[in-house]
Amino acid sequence: MTLSHAIWIVTALAAFAAMEGWAALLHGRVWHHALWSIHRSHHARRRGLFERNDALSFLHAPVAIALILYGCMGAPGFLREAAFGFGLGMTAFGFAYVVVHDGLVHRRLPVSGLARVPYLARVRDAHRVHHSTGGAPYGLFLGPLVLARRAAAGAAAAPAAAPFQAAAAAPPRSARRRAPRSVRRRAPQRAR
Repeated sequence: MTLSHAIWIVTALAAFAAMEGWAALLHGRVWHHALWSIHRSHHARRRGLFERNDALSFLHAPVAIALILYGCMGAPGFLREAAFGFGLGMTAFGFAYVVVHDGLVHRRLPVSGLARVPYLARVRDAHRVHHSTGGAPYGLFLGPLVLARRAAAGAAAAPAAAPFQAAAAAPPRSARRRAPRSVRRRAPQRAR
């Protein structure tokens, strides 16, 4: 392995990890506030193949493309190699995000088999908690860890009877499944 390859791998992994934090920050601080008029479409029932929120998915692509191009055509040196690796990491994160978020969580791609990976099933469930509450976790891949940390903090602050109360609580709204439209029955019409 050459020094260039080592730089690409290290910077790509760093970029992938940094993008999760950046995405969570943007989601919680910008999309749910300043860009809510666009992001709201993601929290509503989708009509058709696309939603307005899909435009937000393309915000980072030009940056990743520019970094990769600089890594291919820039002056030789560490900066060029690091830019290339960072662009690859951003691209890998974007691809993984689309597959897991749009595919597994929101069923827009045929990747339901990914739910057989236990951690990805927890990622899906954590994101559904976000949709049911509108609050954290705002990140995707670290969502289960955010929920576990919150539960641990809540359990430490709660009285001893709290675990029994939590077990008896109803599941989150997102965990309840609606029957398919073809199976749902209409309520009988009242006679006037």
